[in-house]
Amino acid sequence: MGSFNYNHLRYFWAVAHDGNLTRAARNLHVSASAVSVQIKKLEQELGHELFERRGRELALTEAGRVTLDHADTIFRRGDELVDVLHHRSAGARTVLRIGSMATLSRNFQLGFLQPVLGRNDVEVMVRSGALRELLRELEAHRLDVVLSSTTPVREAGTLWVAHHLDEQPVSLVGPPPGRRKRKTLEEVLATEPLVLPTSDSSIRLGFDAYVDRLGIEPQIAAEIDDMAMMRLLARERVGHAVVPPIVVQDELADGLLVEVAPIPGLVETFVAITPSRRFPNPLLRTLVMEARAS
Repeated sequence: MGSFNYNHLRYFWAVAHDGNLTRAARNLHVSASAVSVQIKKLEQELGHELFERRGRELALTEAGRVTLDHADTIFRRGDELVDVLHHRSAGARTVLRIGSMATLSRNFQLGFLQPVLGRNDVEVMVRSGALRELLRELEAHRLDVVLSSTTPVREAGTLWVAHHLDEQPVSLVGPPPGRRKRKTLEEVLATEPLVLPTSDSSIRLGFDAYVDRLGIEPQIAAEIDDMAMMRLLARERVGHAVVPPIVVQDELADGLLVEVAPIPGLVETFVAITPSRRFPNPLLRTLVMEARAS
């Protein structure tokens, strides 16, 4: 194979970032057909298709996403050269794109990312959202991993693998009782306002089944799809919260909140969903292995 043609790569890079071949060609001051020819030559040189048609839009293939990551680095290095020669400092980084369910414990996310946080050669991007949306982003090669509290149903043709990392017990936590007599778990569930995860949460499903077996109709003060907000509402004494203790570990340590009791049989699982790709992000294997070992 001859020397690599960076002009082809520049045209690909422009289209990949713009998402529209005609508009990118206009910005490059060349014809759309010329850009298309250059991209075809790049695909032939690399041996992989870089784009696929989705209606009127161009979407990156897996090989296209990998190529774009490298192109970003290559052209960023050109900017760094200018910075260096002008006595400005700069450094290239590997980008790690994380998708995380909104309901997932922030402390768990922090623990998962700990091995790469603070590294000068790694840039971490975290996007929060609903699991279904995040999985679409994963399959479209816009995320490297999705962190979830539930394992989604795997269908034929699914292009991802779910790794069970850990699980944490779920408890009822609330303000210290002070001089009042401390109530049992069942008494609090029957008499106190509660802050609960929303109905699409695996924790909520298990909690609803538990109180149904006890014949208790809980007094719901709030239903929240974000663990950080549940933590704040518990601190503000809006109600007792049904959360894994890891979510409020600082408040428990400081005495701002107390654990009434674990809820029998109720746990939150932590799952890393990684793509079945030929070109996975090289950081993922280390993160998953360290999370499972901890």
